[in-house]
Amino acid sequence: MVRLVLPNPGLEDRIPSLGQLEVMEKEEASSRPKWDNKTQYMLTCVGFCVGLGNVWRFPYLCQSHGGGAFMIPFLILLIVEGIPLLYLEFAIGQRLRKGSVGTWSSIHPALKGVGIASMFVSFMVGLYYNTIIAWVMWYFFNSFQDPLPWSSCPLNDNRTGYVEECTRSSAVDYYWYRETLNISASISDSGSVQWWILLCLTCAWSVLYVCTIRGIETTGKAVYITSTLPYVVLTIFLIRGLTLKGATNGIVFLFTPNITELANPVTWLDAGTQVFYSFSLAFGGLISFSSYNSVHNNCEMDSVIVSVINGFTSVYAATVVYSIIGFRATERFDDCFSQNILTLINGFDLPEGNVTQENFSEMQRWCNATNPVAFAQLKFQTCDMNSFLSEGVEGTGLAFIVFTEAITKMPVSPLWSVLFFIMLFCLGLSSMFGNMEGVVVPLQDLKVIPEKWPKELVTGLICLGSYLIAFIFTLNSGQYWLSLMDSYAGSVPLLIIAFCEMFAVVYVYGVDRFNKDIEFMIGHKPNIFWQITWRVVSPLLMLVIFLFFFVVKVNEELTYSIWDPSYEEFPKSQKVSYPDWVYAVVVLIAGVPCLIIPCFAVYTLIRNYCQRGENQQLISARSTASMNGDLKY
Repeated sequence: MVRLVLPNPGLEDRIPSLGQLEVMEKEEASSRPKWDNKTQYMLTCVGFCVGLGNVWRFPYLCQSHGGGAFMIPFLILLIVEGIPLLYLEFAIGQRLRKGSVGTWSSIHPALKGVGIASMFVSFMVGLYYNTIIAWVMWYFFNSFQDPLPWSSCPLNDNRTGYVEECTRSSAVDYYWYRETLNISASISDSGSVQWWILLCLTCAWSVLYVCTIRGIETTGKAVYITSTLPYVVLTIFLIRGLTLKGATNGIVFLFTPNITELANPVTWLDAGTQVFYSFSLAFGGLISFSSYNSVHNNCEMDSVIVSVINGFTSVYAATVVYSIIGFRATERFDDCFSQNILTLINGFDLPEGNVTQENFSEMQRWCNATNPVAFAQLKFQTCDMNSFLSEGVEGTGLAFIVFTEAITKMPVSPLWSVLFFIMLFCLGLSSMFGNMEGVVVPLQDLKVIPEKWPKELVTGLICLGSYLIAFIFTLNSGQYWLSLMDSYAGSVPLLIIAFCEMFAVVYVYGVDRFNKDIEFMIGHKPNIFWQITWRVVSPLLMLVIFLFFFVVKVNEELTYSIWDPSYEEFPKSQKVSYPDWVYAVVVLIAGVPCLIIPCFAVYTLIRNYCQRGENQQLISARSTASMNGDLKY
């Protein structure tokens, strides 16, 4: 077993001893917030971990990587990568009783950059995550109409037909890209602020401020709704989905395994990153949440329970999503077939009702034999169920295009629309609680904000500052900016932060010391599984994922998808290269948090070295004075 521990002078002075922990807990009872009960804490952690990615990214990855076969690497990496790091964050936060900056600087001053990087990433992710909540609110407010506004194309200005852009695409596409985003054709074409999105953004940040105004004292109450309601809505959708025509086609398609995908390294890479991001690790929020626990809380059991719920939710949500996608695909298949039947009937002047899906092939052969020249002139569409099912859509496309289209085909569609967007709102809001905690507490640890300022004011200033910066997402190019942030702000930086966290605990704090801490807190030492994963397996996996990610991305040109009605293949999205200045933005949002860690470490070590030199000179001067009889030393 690896037992390497780096020199760490002064550690005993920076952290409380085990004997002091219980005394500290009693002393903090009046000055530091704590959870009302264990349920409140667990719901907050589940709400933070289970987010929008569980609903719209995991199903897409399953569909892209062999359906049920993707579950194998996902579950393996969940066990050997996700759970150990989650346990480590819970345990170190509960032991040191501080936020991310306070925790890592207590272990070693040179590690303060790890906490600052976590805070930076939480802030950047929160900026665009709450914008998605604003979009959800816009759709929610517009769901109280019958028919739904995205169920049909609007009339043109002359009221003689439908808007051309809508007829060339679809009603749901048009409502999303034009009515909601009013999107431009380039990230360089900023356009103007869209006032309706700005109003929704104002509502989103206002709701978040009210819920986080006093930290866990207020979020702890909100999670009783935001963390439980999504499961109720998912269950309702599953029951409804299973009664729809073609729902089983989607579920069977999702879980039919393609075992050959297991030999594809990209499948394992995507499984590892999905496990990693779905746990909301390295944001700093989980460390803060666990620091409010009792000293003797069983953090090991907590990590296992949260992990099981998280994994279950991903699979459960995928089942619900693909029951609806199966229904949508069946509807499109039927529409395609109906169009072909109509083409055949009109081409050969057949009686209506004579041609059905069951006898269509037979009627085609009969028509071809009867009049081959006329039959050759008919143009039939290709109707393939698997093609409709395998149209891979993730992220906002799944929520605002695929699901909204399926909902328009359901009876009482406004009700299902309201339920769906309430669920997304709760999922997003509960995840934002953790992001806010990951920003507010580190700022207090850094003493950037005067201690006498009330928490309500601090939270308000952070929400206001974030709201003002998020104006960029309300521009015509806002969707492109959000996609850019989503691709880089929460990817590589989190991976590096998590690797540094595990390295810091195992090799700087000392895994043997950590084992004794856990034994004191929960009554027994971590077993051999935790020892192997903490010391070797998990750090190695993160390193492999990072290297593989780096190799893939470094040779990849930065491109993005635009919505351009003048594109010759419209309504397909056009792939174009980012302008050169975007590379500077990528360095800012992905490079800065990564560079903060080594830069702060080097700065701290140089500062300590210089201070040590000054102290030695001072001691030498004092010794000389003593020898001359001027000072008793």
